[in-house]
Amino acid sequence: MLTKSTTVEKHTEDLKETFDVLRKYQMKLNPSKCVFGVPSGRFLGFQVHQRGIEVNPEKIKALEGMASPETLKDVQRLTGCLASLNRFIAKSTDKCAPFFKAIKKGKGLEWSTECEEAFQILKEYLGRAPILSKPVVGETLYLYLSVTEVVTSSVLIRLEEGIQKPVYYTSKALLPAETRYSPTEKIALALITSARKLRLYFQAHAIEVYTDCPLKLILQTPEVSGRLTKWAVELSEYDIRYTPKAAIKG
Repeated sequence: MLTKSTTVEKHTEDLKETFDVLRKYQMKLNPSKCVFGVPSGRFLGFQVHQRGIEVNPEKIKALEGMASPETLKDVQRLTGCLASLNRFIAKSTDKCAPFFKAIKKGKGLEWSTECEEAFQILKEYLGRAPILSKPVVGETLYLYLSVTEVVTSSVLIRLEEGIQKPVYYTSKALLPAETRYSPTEKIALALITSARKLRLYFQAHAIEVYTDCPLKLILQTPEVSGRLTKWAVELSEYDIRYTPKAAIKG
C-alpha cells in the first residue's frame, strides 16, 4: 500500500483518510513493516519519488552483472528481466528483437554478434534510463507514434517548463497478419495499442497525438475498413486531438 501526497500537511490528511478506510474494513497493518513521511521508496519493484518513477537500482545492478547468455534459459531470464522494465525503454521490442531471434523454436541458442551488441547497448541504456515523469491532474499529455514493418511503438510525454518528459514507453511486435496492414492501419494500430496499454492515462487526461498521418480524417471516414471502424468507436470515449509530428525536446 502506498499513500502519496504533495505536501506534509496534505500527507497527514491522506493518512487519516487511509486509516479510516482500513478501520472500516477491519484491516490491520504491521507497524514494523510501515514507513511514514519518506520522500521516496520502493513500490511494486520501482523506485517512486516526487519526480516520478525510476528503475529499481537492484534490477539495474543485476542486469549489469549478468554475463552474456550461454543457454536458452539464460536468454529467457534476460528477456523476463527486460519485460519488467519495458516502460522505461524506448522502442523496447526493436532493441530486444535479436534475443527473440536467437531462441526461435527448434533452432536452439544462436547468440550472435548482433545479440551481444544489443545486450551491451541495453546495459548502457538502462544504466542511464530516464525517470518517468508524474502527470499533473488535468494537464494534456502528448503521444508520439512510430511504426516499422514488424513493430509499433509509442512514447507518452508531458511538458514541464517547455521540456518534454517521458511518462511511459510502449512497444509491440506485430502478429503475422498485422504485418500485412497498410501503413495507415499500422499507425492506427499503434494508437489503439497505446490507448489500451495506457487506458488510465487516456481516461484522466486529454491526449494530443503527434503523427504525420491524417488519422483523425481516416478514423472519421465512413468507408474505412471494419477494424478501423471498430478502433474509431473504441477511441471515441477519449479526448484525443491530432497534431503534425515534431521533434521531441529534452
